[in-house]
Amino acid sequence: MRKLVLILGLYLFLTACNETYVPKPRGYYRISFPEKSYHPTNEALPYSFELADYAQIKYTKDSRSNEEWVNIVTPANRADIHLTYMKLEGDLNKHIEDSRRLAYDHSIKADAINERLFLNPEKDVYGTIYFIEGNAASPMQFYLTDSTKHFLRGAFYIREIPNIDSIQPVIDFLEPDVIHFIQTFNWN
Repeated sequence: MRKLVLILGLYLFLTACNETYVPKPRGYYRISFPEKSYHPTNEALPYSFELADYAQIKYTKDSRSNEEWVNIVTPANRADIHLTYMKLEGDLNKHIEDSRRLAYDHSIKADAINERLFLNPEKDVYGTIYFIEGNAASPMQFYLTDSTKHFLRGAFYIREIPNIDSIQPVIDFLEPDVIHFIQTFNWN
């Protein structure tokens, strides 16, 4: 009897596991995006633009400099555009170089950084847009200026770990909103 149980147990052990183990691939949550629509801003700022209906403007105060910064927040996608406005006082080149340096600080994690000039002479708006590809903290940064009085720097962030596989759909959805912001931008 003991031999029979041992043989039966050995037989079951050897024949029970024929399947090859295949791990399941990692999945990500499906993200639903709203319909795109925009409205003009009515804020007391030295500039104006059109804002996506699903975004909000939030103000934050810097405790060190006592400056108030503007953030465009998209809560559903945990995304922000941090805006920093400065009046020019003959220091345009310094601000442009600072913006370029801050964008290229992401080159440690970025696969590529592509620059695109933005020129809108009718509205007196000029600038550069930095498209940062890869697992960088910011997928897009830019600056806008009239080259004499105003300078605005913007940085687009998603408040998640920069895993490009999971956040790329959000970047693809919100990047046109940043471009729309730039294209509809006016100095007041």
